[in-house]
Amino acid sequence: MLLPMSPTDSLFLLGESREHPMHVGGLATFTPPDGTDTDEMGALFEVALDSDEVAPLLRRRPRRSVTTLGQWGWETVTDVDVDYHVHRNALPRPGGMPELMTLVSRLHGTPLDRSRPLWEMHLIEGLADGRYAVYTKIHHALADGASAMNLLRRSMSADPSRRGMPAPWQPTAPLTATDVAGPAPVSSSPTNLRGMSGRVLRGVRGAAGEVAGLAPALAGTVDRALRAEGGPLSTRAPHTMFNVSIGGARHFAARTWPLERIRLLAKHADATVNDIILAMSAGALRGYLRDLGALPAEPLIAMVPVSLRPTSCGIDPESASGNRIGVLMCNLATHLPDPAHRLDTVRTCMREGKHALGAMSPAQVLAMSALGAAPLGIEMLLGRRGPQRPPFNLVISNVAGPDTPLYWNGARLDSLYPLSIPVTGQALNITCTSSDDQLVFGLTGCRRTVPNLHPMLDHLDGELHALEQVVGL
Repeated sequence: MLLPMSPTDSLFLLGESREHPMHVGGLATFTPPDGTDTDEMGALFEVALDSDEVAPLLRRRPRRSVTTLGQWGWETVTDVDVDYHVHRNALPRPGGMPELMTLVSRLHGTPLDRSRPLWEMHLIEGLADGRYAVYTKIHHALADGASAMNLLRRSMSADPSRRGMPAPWQPTAPLTATDVAGPAPVSSSPTNLRGMSGRVLRGVRGAAGEVAGLAPALAGTVDRALRAEGGPLSTRAPHTMFNVSIGGARHFAARTWPLERIRLLAKHADATVNDIILAMSAGALRGYLRDLGALPAEPLIAMVPVSLRPTSCGIDPESASGNRIGVLMCNLATHLPDPAHRLDTVRTCMREGKHALGAMSPAQVLAMSALGAAPLGIEMLLGRRGPQRPPFNLVISNVAGPDTPLYWNGARLDSLYPLSIPVTGQALNITCTSSDDQLVFGLTGCRRTVPNLHPMLDHLDGELHALEQVVGL
């Protein structure tokens, strides 16, 4: 029996090809506890490989349903071949971050096998400082950034002395028959039927109200887009070097900054951390394109995903699966030379967008976000770049990570680097995440279109210094 898949999740399968793998990833680096080394950490992985326990979410593989005209659904696999999904890699000693990024770039460009559950995990040894790394990739149809982060939290502990912890791909509690076979069917007792009838009636009333509210929500969304105000829709953006057809090879680059430094800047600038991330990205994109003689006269537009997931969803890993995101379009003001003016534009645009979404119901937010993201979805389905002037130029995401130190069997999580999805017409993706005391920028690009992303990291650092000078830090 197939578990139905939402249209949003299905899109990531329908739009996938060899040139456009649709998985997200994460690179976590760890420092082993005192008195141990990476060999002992590797031994823990090997012990876990002898077990066939796999978390319920990671047992799912996609299948087309015959009874629903080919709609995608999830089939639960009871005999997952863990040896296929979990790998051990080693860098030539002494391995540094450049060698690690090169390896991960190559791993991230390889599509996942659809005949199996859509995930892989790689233990990477050989780092010069005695640390080790774990690279994980999971299909975007199975998890978005927020749900992937929830899975990470569940596999780790805030207690550095805790031992005997399961491997990251294993369930955090012993498997039950329900975990493997799925939830039992709802009883059809009269009491349940009466309750279901009431819920159905309330659902019908709510749906009627949602339909009635779609027209004004659509009118307001289009009006804001035409007036270039913040919201889930953008009518046009300049063509850039990023808005071209892409290949399958990937290039990944990342850098970390102290999270407290970003928070202090946000406080003095009367902005959010996300505003600062967008402003840093705006300045870095301006500098990068200017150096290449490719800076357009009009401002770049970023699509900014907004998580619609309840804050309590991390308690239940099943409710944390799939994709639950809205979108906002942000004017990055890359045509303005003054970093203060760029920040002001970003801050105003995001406040306008959040105000617009706040006036909508969750269903209306999803509908208007789908409208804004539709051009990207069409390009994904067609497998080629769409209009010469795209509605937005790139995706910039900010995924909140753990706010306290985390450990796996005593090994401390040092950094968490996010890897995302470039798609046709969107050759560059910027994703940020936080882990304890660090903010990480992860740049994932098409290797053919943007073969060298390291200058952009330097521009990010320069823009952070410039913004600090603006507010007097």
